[in-house]
Amino acid sequence: MSTNTASRRTELGAFLRSRRERRAPEDVGLPPGLRRRTPGLRREEVAMLAGVGVTWYTWLEQGRPINASVQVLDAVARTLGLDRAERTHLYRLAQVPWEVEAQPAVTLPGEIQEILDGLVPHPSAVYNARFDLLAWNAAYAKTFPGLTEQPPEERNVIWASFMSPNECNPFIDRGYEEPRMVAELQTSFARHVGEPEWESFVRRLADRSPEFARLWARREVTSGTRHVKRIRHVAVGRMDLASTRLMLSVPEIRLVVYTPADQRTRERMAELLALPEPRWCCEHCREQSLRAGAARSARTGAPERLGGRG
Repeated sequence: MSTNTASRRTELGAFLRSRRERRAPEDVGLPPGLRRRTPGLRREEVAMLAGVGVTWYTWLEQGRPINASVQVLDAVARTLGLDRAERTHLYRLAQVPWEVEAQPAVTLPGEIQEILDGLVPHPSAVYNARFDLLAWNAAYAKTFPGLTEQPPEERNVIWASFMSPNECNPFIDRGYEEPRMVAELQTSFARHVGEPEWESFVRRLADRSPEFARLWARREVTSGTRHVKRIRHVAVGRMDLASTRLMLSVPEIRLVVYTPADQRTRERMAELLALPEPRWCCEHCREQSLRAGAARSARTGAPERLGGRG
C-alpha cells in the first residue's frame, strides 16, 4: 500500500470516528443508555444501522485496506447523518469512483490580472484550494496589507489568520471565520491526502497553532458559501464586506470579490482607497513588511509589484 493510500485511509478513519462520536443514540431512535463510556454511537450500532458487519466497519475506521462500495458508504453516511459536503468528503477519502476529479493547474491565465484590476474599487483576489493568495488588485492590497506584503511563500490566508495576534487580525468575528476556513481546508484536503506540500502545511500549522490543531481534529467539512466578513481596518475602522466567489475554468482556483454590505462600508472603502499608502496595525507589522520588501528587492533587483496596477 502506497504512502498516499495509507494516509488517506488514516484520514478516513479519523473522519468516521469524529462523526460517529457526534451522532447521539436518540438521533437514530436508540435509547441514550446510562453506561456509555464514549460520546455518540458505538461502532456496533453504526454497523447494525447501516447493515454492514461489525468487523468490516471496525476495520474501515482503523484504516485497514478493505474495499467500500458507493452503496455501502451511502448507508454509513445516512446512519451518521452526513450532509452533502460531508458525504463528498467521505467518498473522496474512500476513493470511490463517484465523480471525476480534475487535476489542479499550476499557472493562471494571463487575463486574470486584468479582470482583477477592472473590479476596483471592490477588493478582489484569486486563491487556490489551500487558501494561498495567487493574485489580487490594488483595492485588496489596501484592505489586507498585512497579507499582500508578505513574501510569496507566506501569502496564505489561513496561516496569516492563525499566526496573527488579536490586535493584528483583521477579522472581528475570528471565532466564526477561522472554523469556516478550516472546514473548507479539510474538504479540499481530501483531494490531496498524502501530498507532501499539503501534509507539511497542515502539520506545520498544527504545530504552531493549538487552535488550528483543535479545529482540524474536529474534522468539520463544508463547501464555501457567500457570507459577510466583518473586518477591522486600522485606517478607517470596521467594514462589512460580502464575500462572493466565482469559480474559474482552472480547477481548484476561485476568484473572490468583496463588496460593501452597507453604505457605511461603501464610504469607508472610498476613504481607504484615497489613502496614498497602506496603514499598518502596529509598528511591528510595518517593520516586518519593510524588511520583506527590502529582501524581495535584493533578490530581484527591483521592488515587487503589489498585484494589479495599484
